[in-house]
Amino acid sequence: MDISLYDGIRQQVADTMSRLYRTRLTTTSGGNISFRLSDELFCITPSQLDKAGLTGEVIAVVGFDGTNHTPHLKLSIESEMHRRVLMARRDINAVVHAHPVYASSFTAMNKPINTHLLAESYFLIGEPYLAPYRRMGTSELADSVVEGIQTTQVVLLENHGVLTVGTSLIEAFDLIEVLENSARMTFITEMMKLTGTAISPLDDQRCDELNEMKKG
Repeated sequence: MDISLYDGIRQQVADTMSRLYRTRLTTTSGGNISFRLSDELFCITPSQLDKAGLTGEVIAVVGFDGTNHTPHLKLSIESEMHRRVLMARRDINAVVHAHPVYASSFTAMNKPINTHLLAESYFLIGEPYLAPYRRMGTSELADSVVEGIQTTQVVLLENHGVLTVGTSLIEAFDLIEVLENSARMTFITEMMKLTGTAISPLDDQRCDELNEMKKG
């Protein structure tokens, strides 16, 4: 198999992972990104490498049957989760899993992130799904995420982090950014409410209007 055919997209995946780190949406060793290469293959960021300086050569190429076509590269422990999500959602190509501080904090509190504070966040995210805790790297975690991703593009992983999907890398990345900003805004507004400050989130009518707009 000539995996050099996919050098361009592998470099894009590496660049997106580095951008995720530079914007402080994940840690040096945390998080992973995958992308559908074809009906048979996807690529995914590797395990135990500095996320700040990845190159295309270290992005693993994996078959949807689980075969590692780059055996010199150690696969991420979340490869099965990515494989299962891409198989479950044929309409998407990119999967981004990360540990942004504010959004991940809400997964530890088991409390919802308020996406109704801005029209942009509600339009893009809607209502994120909270996947119950399953140990990282397990098939049980993959099951939990796949169940949630059926109805949304954004999944919160209890006591773990977040996962977004999109037709492109930039779409999935944007959802991570918007989610983290929504989590920060939720924290700020909840603190301000303690001072007696009134908060005016989107009401049902405005949410319905945005839902209709999203449907085209």
